[in-house]
Amino acid sequence: MKRLLVLDDPRRAQALVDYLTDLGLKCELTLDDEHKVTIWLVDESQWPKAEPEIKRFIAEPLHPRYQAAAWRQGNTDIQFAKGASQSGLLSTLLTRTGPINLLVLVTCLLVYGLSHIHFPIFKWLSFPPQLSLLVGADIWRGFTPALLHFSLMHLVFNLFWWWYLASQVERHRGSGKLILLLLVAALLPNIMQFLVSGPHFGGLSGVVYALLAYVWLSGRLNPGGGISLPDGMAVIMVVWLVLGFAGVLGPVANLAHLGGGIIGLIQAWLDRPQGKATA
Repeated sequence: MKRLLVLDDPRRAQALVDYLTDLGLKCELTLDDEHKVTIWLVDESQWPKAEPEIKRFIAEPLHPRYQAAAWRQGNTDIQFAKGASQSGLLSTLLTRTGPINLLVLVTCLLVYGLSHIHFPIFKWLSFPPQLSLLVGADIWRGFTPALLHFSLMHLVFNLFWWWYLASQVERHRGSGKLILLLLVAALLPNIMQFLVSGPHFGGLSGVVYALLAYVWLSGRLNPGGGISLPDGMAVIMVVWLVLGFAGVLGPVANLAHLGGGIIGLIQAWLDRPQGKATA
């Protein structure tokens, strides 16, 4: 099967499936644990016929043709494919957690554990004392401060947001996009932070802010793209950023947070849909 579209509105998704069924395109719906509905094309060989219809739906999701198709089908119930049932906590975690997401989670936990058994992990992974060293053999140390966490609360806070946001990006945009955001949003904000505070900083929060900004703006620019963040959550993180710059939160890598957020917004803008199909 081929994934066609992810929507927040089950009834609109069912209307599109009814319309595609009228065209001879057999589709199925699945519901994930975030209550998002995925439309699947059963026969992938029919993609050339389905593609222009999906583009037309994205351009005109409220067109009467879709409601008319739903009435012709005569079934007002939303029909989800078998197997799209609620799962347990462990199953949910595993289905949402892609390979890059999981790799970063495990690495951060391992690094935190090693730092508490007097292993010299901070010496190896911290930002180099001179920016010029990044040009040579220590270039990887521009990224690795993102893996360092100085308290359990720091670790848990960052890893929760990393898992929640990275799972959306990796599932709907692919591992390559997540890797790109991870590397760029670690390296550039880390350099910004070094320039104002020196090498003594760490944490994944710069990357978290990049993912937060990317997911939020992507949801605004492409509502049918499968990733989104409630405005309330975005506001909370912005307030947290402001409090950090105000000095209320103590020593915080504010430039890393700000730089990550800017990178996420830029990438979301670059990934926005470039055009609309005509009816």
